Amino acid sequence: MVFADLEAGAVYWARRKNGPRGEVVIVQVSTVFGEQPEYWTLLTVGSEDHKMPDEFEIVCEIASPLRRPIRQAAE
Repeated sequence: MVFADLEAGAVYWARRKNGPRGEVVIVQVSTVFGEQPEYWTLLTVGSEDHKMPDEFEIVCEIASPLRRPIRQAAE
């Protein structure tokens, strides 16, 4: 399963399998068609295009700044 390592709502760097060589895009895991992983799609950021996860090679997750503690300058 392509989505086995994906997380709903997470954002990833991904490479289209049939796209221009080396081009990397940002995608977000969408649950608009259902909460179960078999209904997930990848939303290309900046468009309304939903694609199947098997159309992409996931490069790595883009960490949300909300998941990391923000250090204040005075610390």
